[in-house]
Amino acid sequence: MQSRTLPRNQAAVAHTVLDGAMALPRPHRFDVYIAVGGLLGGLLLVGIGLATRPAKDPITLFDGPWPILVPLTVMAGCELLRRTAPRAALLIGTPAICADVVTQGSLATILMFTDIVYAAVLYGPLASARRTQWITGLLTVAGTLVPFALWRVPEALLIGVAFGIVAYAPAATGWIVRNHRDAAEAARLRAEQTALLAEMDRTQAVIAERARMARELHDMVANHLSAIAIHSTAALSIDTPATSREALSVIRENSVEGLAEMRRLIGILRDGGGDREPSAVPTLDGLTALVEGARANGLDVSLDTGAEGDAPAPVELAAYRIVQESLTNALKHACPGRVTVRLARRDGSLTVAVSSPYGDRDGPRAPGSGSGLVGMRERAALLGGTFEAGPDGNHWTVRASLPLAEPQEEGATA
Repeated sequence: MQSRTLPRNQAAVAHTVLDGAMALPRPHRFDVYIAVGGLLGGLLLVGIGLATRPAKDPITLFDGPWPILVPLTVMAGCELLRRTAPRAALLIGTPAICADVVTQGSLATILMFTDIVYAAVLYGPLASARRTQWITGLLTVAGTLVPFALWRVPEALLIGVAFGIVAYAPAATGWIVRNHRDAAEAARLRAEQTALLAEMDRTQAVIAERARMARELHDMVANHLSAIAIHSTAALSIDTPATSREALSVIRENSVEGLAEMRRLIGILRDGGGDREPSAVPTLDGLTALVEGARANGLDVSLDTGAEGDAPAPVELAAYRIVQESLTNALKHACPGRVTVRLARRDGSLTVAVSSPYGDRDGPRAPGSGSGLVGMRERAALLGGTFEAGPDGNHWTVRASLPLAEPQEEGATA
């Protein structure tokens, strides 16, 4: 189907009709120039006595200059409607050109009629433009064959040539221009849509990257800050030199590690990504060191890694971050007791389960915002996996199932 956008003048007509106004819109300024120019040119030709046929021509029914003025004036009025009402202009102009034939004729009337045919195809409705082109073509063929069949003289072919020049050639030209105009409009719309889609993709990419960086920042720093908050609270609440020294040692260690992680992340952001990577991309092999760090912060953690074999890097990163965030939450909120971390391969998926004691806590508690659970859920969803977290009896359990086959792209940098 050929798409078509209403020209500005036709849109004005439609707007006028919808508003209930019955008056035709004002003609385009260029159309006024054409009408005035055609009328003045025709009057000049009449004034100097230049006509298209002699007074004694057999088809001339009205001799003299004055009968020429009637079709000339009507055709000039039709030019005012060439853009705002092209079909009406053609319907009125066709009898006018026929009337011009039975007079001595004016070249200005013929030229204005060709312009009206051109405008009817260019500015008129699509169906009307097609009909105009077909009708003028058939008239040209008939004007060529019928006179030649009747008179059997080569001069009869000139009638068809005249039909082609006056009617079909303007219609064909208008159709070509119309197709080019519609193609240009369609190309413009496609370019706008492409630009819009590109902007949407860019915005989504920026949002996705910001979300990824937010997850990485939270997972890298929250563990250290939580340990600092817990041990600083303990140092303030327990006035024992040994306890304070131990707490300050943990605080210093986590501060240094957190600062190093922050510097690495800031370096990546400042360089725009580039080829710069953190010193070590978290993998499942780093879970032992992660658990040891949690034990140093005061958690009683057991690790069961029943997930031998390599896994895709995005899956290993997501599993590591989920365990890391779960241990951070246990440090902030869990009751005294054993925290268990289990990994297993089941049905083509890597299953991660972290369970910690759940209930009222007597010791210091670090505040939480809930963004950690959001980040873990997002990581699982990006890989096409599942995630759930909640109380299970007297334990808080985090479970994630991460598919191992054809995972979706997830940033592999911390």
